[in-house]
Amino acid sequence: MKAIQGITKTINDISVISSAIAPAVEERGAATQEIARNVEEASSGTSEVTSNVTGVTQAASETGQSSSAVREAAQDLSSQTVALKGMVESF
Repeated sequence: MKAIQGITKTINDISVISSAIAPAVEERGAATQEIARNVEEASSGTSEVTSNVTGVTQAASETGQSSSAVREAAQDLSSQTVALKGMVESF
């Protein structure tokens, strides 16, 4: 009879401990899901930043090309000005 009471007490103790552990396990699961969601958002943000950097790089390249074209046009205009000045002086 004493053995059965000891077993019953042990089972009750295990039940109490299990009841105390269950919420902690649920909290850990929820925390893990939150971490996974945050990692996914960070990954998405990183992709967006990469895309923006690519866009900025392309815009900088286009600006450089436009700058070169403007410089060439200014040089041509300067040459034409010198030529026109020579024509005016010889007239």
